[in-house]
Amino acid sequence: MCGAYSFPFPIGPTPPRRPDPFPSAGTVRLWFTLLNRPIMARSPEALATAVSEQGVPERYATPPTANHDLLAEALNDAVERIDANLEDFYDRFPEPSSDDLVYGSTDNAGGWTTSFWTGLCWLAYEVTGAGRFRDAAETQIETFERRLESGDTNTHDLGFLYTLSAVAGHRITGNDRYRSAALTAADLLAERFLEAPGLIQAWGDVGGDDWTAGRTIVDTMMNLPLLFWASETTGDPSYAAIAETHARTAADHLVREDGSTFHTFKCDPETGEPLGGETAQGYEDDSCWARGQAWAIYGYALVSDYRSRAPYAELSAKLGNYYLHELPDDDVPRWDFDAPEPDIRDTSAAAIAACGFDELARGLPSADERVPAYRNASLATLESLAEHYTAGADSNGLLSDAAYHRKEDDYDECCIWGDYFYVEGLVRATEHADWGRYW
Repeated sequence: MCGAYSFPFPIGPTPPRRPDPFPSAGTVRLWFTLLNRPIMARSPEALATAVSEQGVPERYATPPTANHDLLAEALNDAVERIDANLEDFYDRFPEPSSDDLVYGSTDNAGGWTTSFWTGLCWLAYEVTGAGRFRDAAETQIETFERRLESGDTNTHDLGFLYTLSAVAGHRITGNDRYRSAALTAADLLAERFLEAPGLIQAWGDVGGDDWTAGRTIVDTMMNLPLLFWASETTGDPSYAAIAETHARTAADHLVREDGSTFHTFKCDPETGEPLGGETAQGYEDDSCWARGQAWAIYGYALVSDYRSRAPYAELSAKLGNYYLHELPDDDVPRWDFDAPEPDIRDTSAAAIAACGFDELARGLPSADERVPAYRNASLATLESLAEHYTAGADSNGLLSDAAYHRKEDDYDECCIWGDYFYVEGLVRATEHADWGRYW
């Protein structure tokens, strides 16, 4: 059992404590069960092989015209806008999407997007070393600590919420208070795991009987890093076992044979029987929602890194190749690849994919001939975003033309996660010294 932590100054309410690093006998039994359950018999190799291979489009064999100076200037412009927003969003947060390209503010009692602003503050701090960005991020973490006690934690998005706030804060500052908050969030996320289908339920009460029961979504792939990190920092393998089991279940049910993805899939929570794929934000159930495809590309690249398993990188590559073949000439996808609306784009999907392709390129063997192509795809996307899709001077956001929810007429706006991944992509592209991945 760890001893009490001590801090040089108070920074908010103490989050719930948990013991570590030694797993209990019950945890070990759960880990053994997960690693030997029937879904695990379908190996990563089999899951990757089940998806067809399109190959990387030829146009990514050639490096884009973007140069380091162009992307460095874009990063500098983005940091200046983050700085301009600090006073308005010091201990509050931008709304998920803008209204006429201007974000309103919200608190941190609910929703899934608040951490993207905190992540932007951490990125700006690491790029500039300016203490005001760190001060804002640490002030915001207090609200994430309070949320564990009194806010909405009944969601799979705990991974988004606490990776870019508390995990990033712990990685950067070493403050064990942030580690404690992130581990509490990881515990809550692990409680959403349904053993029979082998998945993390996205929404609703676990054990309930409404439409959310046994339902997962492709977005959950980017919530898994919180669990992988929890295993790394505690030595308890059960978190990572849950995360990998979910990744395999998602590959089995959400990934289609042609390399496209369902947005959401439902299983019987008691028996594990697969009940079918649907969409919540895509065009229709059998279409391919661009942002979901981007979540999957990045998510499986991360699973490959955490588990040191090449088949997950192969799966990420096949998902990525599908995405690249569907792109228009400017490398920014339609909001849904099958929607009959070519002019409605989603820059947030493009920004996520740019980071995913860079992560994939870093994870593949250096001699793999696809590595330069994926790097070229990432750079081409960032170049297009920087040159054609940045929000103007009247906006407090970074990227225009994001589509939060087309069916609810929320598109052609800024989205805070798109802004975050755009800046992460620029930091990756300019290889800023000492920057390490938060995920």
